[in-house]
Amino acid sequence: MKKLKSIVLSLFLIVALTALALSAAAWYWTEHPVELSAERVDYVVEAGSRPRSIAQLMNKAGIRINEDAFVILARLTGNDTQLQAGAYEAVRGDTPRSLMERMANGDMTQTRLTLLEGWTYQRIRQALREAPQVRQTLGEATDAELLKRLGADETSPEGLFYPDTYVFVPGTTDFDILRRAYHAQRQLLDTLWRDRDPQLPLKTPYEALILASIVEKETGHSADRNKVSGVFVNRLRIGMPLQTDPTVIYGMGEAYQGRIRKKDLTTDTPWNTYTRPGLPPTPIASAGRAALEATLHPEPHKFLYFVSRGDGTSEFSSNLAAHNRAVAKYILGRRN
Repeated sequence: MKKLKSIVLSLFLIVALTALALSAAAWYWTEHPVELSAERVDYVVEAGSRPRSIAQLMNKAGIRINEDAFVILARLTGNDTQLQAGAYEAVRGDTPRSLMERMANGDMTQTRLTLLEGWTYQRIRQALREAPQVRQTLGEATDAELLKRLGADETSPEGLFYPDTYVFVPGTTDFDILRRAYHAQRQLLDTLWRDRDPQLPLKTPYEALILASIVEKETGHSADRNKVSGVFVNRLRIGMPLQTDPTVIYGMGEAYQGRIRKKDLTTDTPWNTYTRPGLPPTPIASAGRAALEATLHPEPHKFLYFVSRGDGTSEFSSNLAAHNRAVAKYILGRRN
């Protein structure tokens, strides 16, 4: 009987010591930093991924992790059904536990893309194509197809996307970013339109967007923005052509090579505001909030002309004779 008790005790001690050793090993594994192939390793968890497939993905990305142990840890912690799809980043010092908790909490990697004021739609699409973290889905989609997906009533995508810095998870699609920018522009324009100057010669928010894009391109000094807007509003009120070079350049498309010649000003296009009265048919670029506000609240004055002084500011004139003198001074370099 004593011998049996001794055997049972020995077996119990062996099991206990083994369990203790396994627990210690498990604790060490969960809390010990994983080996990485670089200082930072990015990986993307697809929707519906299970713990084992995630562990396989991590190993493939350069995160050395035991697949079986990762699966067991996920089950024991209850995270096997909580791991969220998305883009993640592993850094030196991360442990299996910290990586798992990050995925369970959805603590995803984020990056950003800035769309600048004055960019054309084509320039925005180029920025999206050049961003490595953006997943390309639009490919050769036509403007009409994009507008249909956005639910837009406009016939051109130009000017419909708000210039701003967009924070997103790597792997976000180009369409998703454009959709955010579209709704941001639409919401801002609707809000500002409700508080517009009631005497504006603009009938719709879209007309305001068109004029704001011109103000955006014509303003080199922010303090002049409302005054520049006032010049164009004054011209619209009296039926005077806007005669603004940026619209001519836009209408020239790829034919524009850095300068406008006299014949370009007389070559008719839908956007040539020298040959056609009123607003062009679409915006010519993306207008920021400041340009929109200036357009909807122009400075009241009698100026009909302005010319660049060469330092970013503009000289304003109320009649052609004064404007010609300003052109002679600041453009031709003459002194009266």
